[in-house]
Amino acid sequence: MMLQFLPLACLLFPAAHGQNDNVGSNTLPTIGLPSTSILNLGGDLVPTGTEFSYQSLTSTVTLSPGSLSGETALWANGLSTSTHASSTTPSSSSTSFTVLQGTLQSTTPANATATVNSTSTQPANTQPCNNYPEFCARKYSNITEVAAHNSPFVVPNNAASNQALKVIDQLKDGIRMLHGQTHMINGTLLYCHTSCDLLNAGTAESYFTDIAGWVRRHPYDVVTLLIGNADLVNVNDYAAPLQSSGLARYAYIPSEVPMGIDDWPTLSEMILTQKRVVIFMDYNANQTAVPYILDEFSHLWETPFSPTDRSFPCIQQRPPGLSIEDAQQRMYLVNHNLNTELTLAGITILAPTVSLLNETNNVTGPGSLGETADDCTERWSRPPNFLLVDYYNVGAGSVFKVAAELNNVIYDRECCGMVPSTAIPLRRNSVLLASTLGVAIVSALV
Repeated sequence: MMLQFLPLACLLFPAAHGQNDNVGSNTLPTIGLPSTSILNLGGDLVPTGTEFSYQSLTSTVTLSPGSLSGETALWANGLSTSTHASSTTPSSSSTSFTVLQGTLQSTTPANATATVNSTSTQPANTQPCNNYPEFCARKYSNITEVAAHNSPFVVPNNAASNQALKVIDQLKDGIRMLHGQTHMINGTLLYCHTSCDLLNAGTAESYFTDIAGWVRRHPYDVVTLLIGNADLVNVNDYAAPLQSSGLARYAYIPSEVPMGIDDWPTLSEMILTQKRVVIFMDYNANQTAVPYILDEFSHLWETPFSPTDRSFPCIQQRPPGLSIEDAQQRMYLVNHNLNTELTLAGITILAPTVSLLNETNNVTGPGSLGETADDCTERWSRPPNFLLVDYYNVGAGSVFKVAAELNNVIYDRECCGMVPSTAIPLRRNSVLLASTLGVAIVSALV
C-alpha cells in the first residue's frame, strides 16, 4: 500500500461564501457554495472574493478584418494556398484531394466542397478537420468537442491528477480542448494543481511547446486552450511563454470582442489562415493588451464547477448573474468530472471519484456523460460546445462517442493511448496521509 504525504497547511482554501440565491425572472439559477474550508485533491473550487472579477462588455468592438478573402483552396498533397476570385482546377492526376473555401468577412457558412468548373460535379471533401470531414464547413461554435480537465496533471500515484495520458496522447486520441491551472512561482509560470507542493506538472512554456509541435504536425486541426489563471497574473506574463513556445503564431485573433455564437468562423477558415489555436483565460484576460488571449466568460459560460452531484444539473454557474438571453448568445462548457466531498476533523476533502469513472464517462445510464449531454441539449435547445472530463480514456472512447452523437457523425476511431499501470491512483480502500505539525489525517477514499 502506498502512502502519500501531502503538505496540508499549503493546501487549505479560505472559506467560500455562498452566492445570492435570489434569482430574477431574467436570470439563471446559481449554485450555493460550501462554507467550509476544502482540501483540494483533484477537484477545483469556484473562485470567490472581490479579487475575482468578470468582464461585463456592453458593446461589441469590431477589430481589423481578417486576412482571408475570396476563396482559398488547399489540396491534400500540401498546404500550398492560392487566394483568388475564381475557381481552382485540380491536377488531372489527383485522385484524392481537399477543397476548403471560406471568407472571414462573410457570415454565410462555408461549403465543404468547391466547384471545379461550371460543368463538373462538386468533389467531396476527403480531408478531415478535427477528425471529421463534416466539420470543415461548420462554425467553430457549432461543434461539440471533448475537453481534458486539468490536461497537464498526469502524475502517477498523485491524488491530484486528473488524467492518465499526457497531452500528445490526448490530442492524438481526439481531445480538442486542453484545460489546466497555472501558478506564478519565482517569476515562472507553472502548471500546478492548487499548490505546486501538491502537484507540479512543469513550466507553462514546456507544455505550450508540446502543443505547438503537435499543432504544427497536424495542419488540419483546430485546438482550444483554456488557461486557469489561479494567481490572477497579468495577462502580459503569458505572452512570453506562448511566443517562445511557437504556439502564439497559431493563435486565433477574433474579428470582434466579444464574439457571439454566430460570429465564429468555420474550421476551414481558421485552417486556411493557420490561426487555429483558440486561447481562453478565465480571469484577467485583456484583449486590448494581448488580443489572442480571449476572456473566457465573455464568450462562453460553464455549468456547476467541480460537481459532486451525480445528476450534473445543466444550469449556468459562471459567470454569475448572466441572463438567459445573454447565455443563449454564447457557447457553453459542461463540467462533467465527478468529485467526492469528505469531511475529516472539520476539513472537507474534494477528490475525483475514480471508482465511478466508467459510469461517469459512459454513453448511457444514470450520471453518464451521455445523459448529461442529452439533458443540456433539451434544456438549451442546442448541444454543449465542450465536455470537460477527467480520465477521458476510461470507457475506451465513450466520451468521444457522446460528442459524435451530438455532432451527428460516427465515431469509429481507436481509443486510447497506452496507460501506465500506476497512472490512475487507486481510490477504493486506499489511504491518504495529509500531515502538518506532526498530525496525520487518515482517510479511506471512496
